[in-house]
Amino acid sequence: MRKMFAVLATMLVIVLVAQFFLAASGAFDPAPREEAFRAHRALGYATVLVALVLTIVAASTRTPGRLVGLTALIAGLGVVQGLIRAVAAAFDDRAGMLVFGLHAVNALVMFGLALTVARRAWARPAGVADPAPAARVS
Repeated sequence: MRKMFAVLATMLVIVLVAQFFLAASGAFDPAPREEAFRAHRALGYATVLVALVLTIVAASTRTPGRLVGLTALIAGLGVVQGLIRAVAAAFDDRAGMLVFGLHAVNALVMFGLALTVARRAWARPAGVADPAPAARVS
């Protein structure tokens, strides 16, 4: 299960890199905006799904709580991506574009967190159990 967690974490990093590629491709595509960003939007939904699956795998294995929390945070930030898009659409073009800039900043945060999770997932030895919590001494 730990190896599966590490593979999924790496897959999430790759998916996020693909998201940046699709966003840039959509930005420079002469097609109408909805059509130009269709692949980016579809992969965005898949990104949230991968992050949720990663969180479930992390929680069901002996993954440290902090790492489980980071994976859940990535999933939550993925949901925020859609909210940023909706809020930006509610404003006029100029204000909407400023708000939409947060979409890219949030994506960078997600990418940094995904890199951290993947690095920590691969750094954990497969055959070593997690240390037991320290006992309280009264």
